[in-house]
Amino acid sequence: MNFIDILSIEKMMKRSFYILLCIALFSTSSIMPVSADSAPSMKIDIIDYDPFPAQIGEYVDVSVKIENTGFGRADAVSIKMDPEYPFSLDSQNNAVEFIGILSPDDAAVHEYRLYVDENAKVGTGTVDVYYQIYEGGSWYKSTFDLNVGSNTFDSKGTIELTDISCDPVVFMPGDIGTVSFTLTNTATDSSVTIDGMDYDTNARVQSAILYGDNYIDVTSDSYTGSGVMGPGDSITLSYNVEVADDVTDGTYYLDLSMVGNSHSYNNNWRIPVKVDSASVKVIPSKPMELANGEGTLEFDVANMHPNSLSSVSVKLSADGIDFSPEEYFVGAMDSDELFTIEVDAKTDITDETVPVTITVEYRNGINEHNTEVAVRDVKLTSEEEGSGSNLAVGAIAVLLLLGVPAVVFMKRRKNNN
Repeated sequence: MNFIDILSIEKMMKRSFYILLCIALFSTSSIMPVSADSAPSMKIDIIDYDPFPAQIGEYVDVSVKIENTGFGRADAVSIKMDPEYPFSLDSQNNAVEFIGILSPDDAAVHEYRLYVDENAKVGTGTVDVYYQIYEGGSWYKSTFDLNVGSNTFDSKGTIELTDISCDPVVFMPGDIGTVSFTLTNTATDSSVTIDGMDYDTNARVQSAILYGDNYIDVTSDSYTGSGVMGPGDSITLSYNVEVADDVTDGTYYLDLSMVGNSHSYNNNWRIPVKVDSASVKVIPSKPMELANGEGTLEFDVANMHPNSLSSVSVKLSADGIDFSPEEYFVGAMDSDELFTIEVDAKTDITDETVPVTITVEYRNGINEHNTEVAVRDVKLTSEEEGSGSNLAVGAIAVLLLLGVPAVVFMKRRKNNN
């Protein structure tokens, strides 16, 4: 064997060694487990159910959330609902829900519909929720409790709507205010016998919802509660409302929906709300004239709105004319009330007609209004000094001339007699 053959054999042995090493490394990597740092991890929870509590004999919608909180992607996620009595699925075909791919920090929400048995007791019920990361893989279980309640009571008290009020009584466009009503248990005795069975006459207002319309919004939260109202007891509820700026005059009806002792004791009423844009009128009660640059203007102030207004004031403004007082405060005015005001005016302008703007401020409930009610012309005239006294002297002279003969004639008649 020569030297060249020996070198060839060494090269072949080194090549075989490298090949075997690569095969070994590949085999080792293929059987090593995936690092936990790159694996998916699931968190499952019930985030909501409606109604709360779940009502006996009714359906409840349960929202289940599953979230991948790990560092690896899950390619075939599924969840499964397995409720216990008194809950049951609306259909067993809806038990398993395939979610699919969930990347790290991704989440999915699925809603199950469960039925609460009509013979269930008030308390809590249990549901089991499972999840699966890979198709054909293991299922992991979490258990949750749901509250079970009832909106049905054996009490026989009857709720009636006994009073409705608005503040302000009549709204104006753009106003805000409150609508209040009183609900009364009209029972007079503490118990009643029906078909041989005795029942108490307590009543409950479990909820009261006031709905707005296209022109009136209800801005308050709805009332919810389950307190007991004995015979003759009442509760007054108030809701904030807001009237649109473009509403037309008229009566609008808001819908009041109340849940009482049970479904047979529920009520729906229509709550009237009146809107009227009529406000304050300011009418001159004598000619608007200023002689020789000064005079007194007189106006009738009338409240044309259907309810009382407060903080009513009248302000006149015109170029070149000073008014005293600058703003006349009238105060509170009942509906259809008339108030007469006098405002002194002074100006250096002569022989002209000047427009005067009349502005009224007032409050309807808590709502402040500022309205330009009219523009009237004031006539400026001038008179010669002393003309008034000359006329008076002339009149006295005429009376004297006419009166003296009459006096003489009367005296003569008396003497003759």
